[in-house]
Amino acid sequence: MITAKMVKELREKTGAGMMDCKKALTKCDGDIEKAVEELREKGLAAAAKKSGRVAAEGLISTYISDDKKTASILELNCETDFVAVNDLFVALSNGLAKQVAASNVETVEALAEEKFENEDLTVKEKVTELIAKLGENMNLRRFKKLTVDNGVIESYIHGGGKIGVLVKLQCEKDSEELVQIAKDVAMQVAATNPIALNRDGVDNETLEKEKEIYRVQALNEGKPEKIVDRMVEGRINKYYKENCLVEQVWVKNGDYTITKYLQEKSKEIGAEITVADFVRFEKGEGIEKKEEDFAEEVKKQMGK
Repeated sequence: MITAKMVKELREKTGAGMMDCKKALTKCDGDIEKAVEELREKGLAAAAKKSGRVAAEGLISTYISDDKKTASILELNCETDFVAVNDLFVALSNGLAKQVAASNVETVEALAEEKFENEDLTVKEKVTELIAKLGENMNLRRFKKLTVDNGVIESYIHGGGKIGVLVKLQCEKDSEELVQIAKDVAMQVAATNPIALNRDGVDNETLEKEKEIYRVQALNEGKPEKIVDRMVEGRINKYYKENCLVEQVWVKNGDYTITKYLQEKSKEIGAEITVADFVRFEKGEGIEKKEEDFAEEVKKQMGK
């Protein structure tokens, strides 16, 4: 019988997860030392010991189907930029992005339980295997899949995987030029980081916070109460133009907004082109990074 005390002891010895420890003990008939070997052979012991370390580096990968109708974007994190450019890490990230495009899962947890490509390993086990090989903690953080019936989806990767963007365009008429238009819009999203597609996409809480900030600013400037509301309205309109994709000034031509650019292209193609959706991932955004003093770390390892 496998007891909680045995699981706890094995976990303390290896740092592996509780369920992994229980499985190893069951397979080894409760023999702790054999269970330790079992976990080490699978790489789980080494990987688990790294799981508490911050993984804020990594890669944003995208995948686009040949017909441009299905696409995915994914963030896979690691600890250092050295591992982020490792061929094995890059291959895993790209492979996972392709898998997302072919899958119907909606959560990281569900994806982790799928078999990876044509291998016997699950996605979770594949990541764990690479952790053991490269010696760094890794984390499959997030992904998104887009599909379109009439139109195209295109991607843009900036900075070798630092920023990744997907843009979905809808258009009733097929045109080779649609792909380049989508690429232009994707580059816009990468450069300007809009918070929403249009005004309807800005949530009320964000909007009310902005209004309150502008109101306080106007009052602090000594403006009369009777004109404060008009000033707030003007600044909110400016906020929309800066943060809503379709209202932004196009970075490639300051005489155009994105809406005007799409209107011009719609005339050329002979059918209306609209941005239906976009996704922008930036590597490590929102992850609190631990500041390391590299020189001090080397001194510690050398015993100085």
